[in-house]
Amino acid sequence: MSENIITPNGTQSEGGGRGELVREFESPPPTAPPGSAIPSTPPLSGRAPARHHPQLALAVILACQLMVILDATVVSIALPGIQRTLHFSTANLSWVQNGYLLAFGGLLLLGGRAGDILGRRRLLTAGIALFTLASLLGGLAADPWELLTARVVQGVGAAVAAPSTLALIVSTYQEPAARARAIGLFSSMSAGGAAVGMILGGVLTSYFSWRSVMFINVPFGLAVVLLAPRLIREPERHRSRLDVTGAVTATLGTGTLVYAFIRAATSGWGAPVTLGCFVAAVLLFALFLLVESRSPQPLLPLHIIAQRVRGGGYLAMLLTAAAMFGMFFFVTQYLQLVLGYSPLRTGFAFLPLAVLIFAGARIAPRLVPRFGARYFLIGGPLCLLAGMLLLTRIGAATPYAPGVLVPMLLFGLGAGFTMVPLSLTILAGVRPDESGAASGTLQTMQQVGGALGTAVLLTAFSSATRHPAVGESAHALFAHGVSVAMGVGALLVAGALTMIVLLVRPPTSRRGATREF
Repeated sequence: MSENIITPNGTQSEGGGRGELVREFESPPPTAPPGSAIPSTPPLSGRAPARHHPQLALAVILACQLMVILDATVVSIALPGIQRTLHFSTANLSWVQNGYLLAFGGLLLLGGRAGDILGRRRLLTAGIALFTLASLLGGLAADPWELLTARVVQGVGAAVAAPSTLALIVSTYQEPAARARAIGLFSSMSAGGAAVGMILGGVLTSYFSWRSVMFINVPFGLAVVLLAPRLIREPERHRSRLDVTGAVTATLGTGTLVYAFIRAATSGWGAPVTLGCFVAAVLLFALFLLVESRSPQPLLPLHIIAQRVRGGGYLAMLLTAAAMFGMFFFVTQYLQLVLGYSPLRTGFAFLPLAVLIFAGARIAPRLVPRFGARYFLIGGPLCLLAGMLLLTRIGAATPYAPGVLVPMLLFGLGAGFTMVPLSLTILAGVRPDESGAASGTLQTMQQVGGALGTAVLLTAFSSATRHPAVGESAHALFAHGVSVAMGVGALLVAGALTMIVLLVRPPTSRRGATREF
C-alpha cells in the first residue's frame, strides 16, 4: 500500500522507503526558504555566546535533561523516610511522585510551544531556575503540603525547561552525523535517568536523609542557570500565541485519567467516583482535540501526530514508558519488602539496568546506519517483552540472581536499543518552528506514560492482592501482586511492539537502512 511520506526537503513522495523520513541524518539537508521544511542551518537570534562550544553546550543541555528525568524516580527509594518524617498517609504518599509526573507531563506541550515563541534557551534557563528553587524548598519542607507543593512546582519547572533541550540540540548540531550522536546521548539520558534515579536515591537516603534527594538538585541547577546563557546559542523565535485553553484541558485530562486509575485500585472499577473520572477524562481529551483543531496556533499541531509513522512512534513511546516506570515502581518495593534489601542495596541492584541502557543508547546510533533501524525497533521491544514476562515468574522465594537480574539485563538492553531509533524516527522532518512542540510531545509521551503505567499496574496489583488465600504470607501475597502487575506491563510492551510493526515499519533493505539515519 502506498502512502504520502514527508521528506526532509518538505516534499511528499508516494510510496517509497521509510528511510525518506530520516534522510537528513545521512547527508546535510538542502537549504529551504522560510516557512518550508527544515532548513540546513536555522537562523539564530538573540544574544549569542561569545564563542560557540557545541560540546560544552551539549553537556549543559544533557545535565538539564538528566535532572528532570532523574527526579521522576529519585524519591522512590526515599518514600519510607518521607512518610516517617512528615507523617504522610499511605494514600497521600503516592502523590509525592505522581504530583511531579502529572505537572511535568501535563504542561510539557505548553512548555514546548512557549519555547518556540519566547526563546528556547531563555525557557530552559527559567525552567531550571524554578526547578532548583522548588528543590530547595522541598528539602526544607516541614509539612506534607509543603513537600507536595514543591514537587508540583518542580514539575512545572521541568515542563518549562525540558522541551527546549532536544530543540536546542537540533539547532546546535547542523551536521547530521554529529546531530545523531548528540540525540543518542540525549536518549540515553532520557532512558537511563530513571534507573540512575533509583541508584542515586539509594545512596543519598542511606548515607544522608531523604532531604538530600531534593538538595542534590541545587548545585547542578545553579550551574545550568549560570552556564546556559554563556554556552548555548538562542535559535530563532517564532511569532505566535500561547494556547492556554489547550494546556488546561490537556493537563486536566491527564490528571483526571491517572486519578481514575488510582481510584480504581482503591475503590474498584464500578465505584461512581471511578466511572465519573474516566468519563470526565474522555470529555476533557475530546475538548482538547476540538480546541486544537480550531486554534490558528495550536499547542499541539494535529498534523504532527496525524502522520502514520510519527503517530505510531508517539504511541509506542507512551506504552514503553508506561511499562518501564511501572516496573521500576514495583521491583523497587519487591526488593525492599520481600527480599529485605536496604535502600542502598536496592539502588545498586538497578546498576546493571542503568549501564545497559546507557551502553545501548550510545551504540545504537553507530549500528543503525549499518544494519537499519528495523532490527532495533523490533529487537529492542522484544527484549523488553522477554524481561517483563520473566518478571511474572517471581515469587516470595525468588532470589535477585537470576530471578530479577536477568530480566533487568534484558530490560536495559531493550530500552537502550529502542529509545534512540524511535526518537530519531519521530523527530525526523519536523519544521523548525514546530520542533519545540514535537519534542515536547515526545517527552509528554514519556512522562504521562510513566504516570499512567504506574497507575495501571497499581490497579492490577491491588486487584490481585485484595483477596489473599488462606494461610498465604504477606510476602507471598505481595510477590503475587507484583507478578500480576508485570503481566500487565508485558501487555503494554506488546502493544508498543504492535504499533511499531503496523505503523512505524522502517525498510528492511540494506539500501533503506543506509538512508534511514
